[in-house]
Amino acid sequence: MAQAFIALGANLGDPHAQVRAALERIRALPGVTLLATSRFYRSAPIGPPGQPFYCNAVCSIRTGWPPAMLLGALQGIEDAAGRKRDGERWGPRSLDLDLLMYDALELDTPSLTLPHPQMHLRNFVLAPLAEIAPGLTVPGRGNVIELLAAAGNGGLTLWPGSI
Repeated sequence: MAQAFIALGANLGDPHAQVRAALERIRALPGVTLLATSRFYRSAPIGPPGQPFYCNAVCSIRTGWPPAMLLGALQGIEDAAGRKRDGERWGPRSLDLDLLMYDALELDTPSLTLPHPQMHLRNFVLAPLAEIAPGLTVPGRGNVIELLAAAGNGGLTLWPGSI
């Protein structure tokens, strides 16, 4: 069984509800055990101007599914939530699920790169990840706490009502 980390984000509709619902869909996947979930964070969007703020979180799971199969399941959850894949990079999203890490596996294929190639630069990924796995080392990058310190926490706050 492998441990995987998944980033969740949404900024369309009711982002908080979208992320909560995605966590429940991940929990319901056969052969997947939800181990931990971070608090929800509010972050400024990256990409085209005029987008609403994002609701972000990270969860940890245990699974026997191979990475490509897990990625397919996550894309199915995105699709069910109304995710449109129109080619716009960093555009608004009803739901965005990124497979951040799968154990310490390093992988670079046309459809999947592990660890996620931008995770070490994104405080909206690092802050919730550090909350649930402060001792985690990102292969080729370093400890998640040190990466978060380097990225800073500018523009990142807890989602209103998040404990």
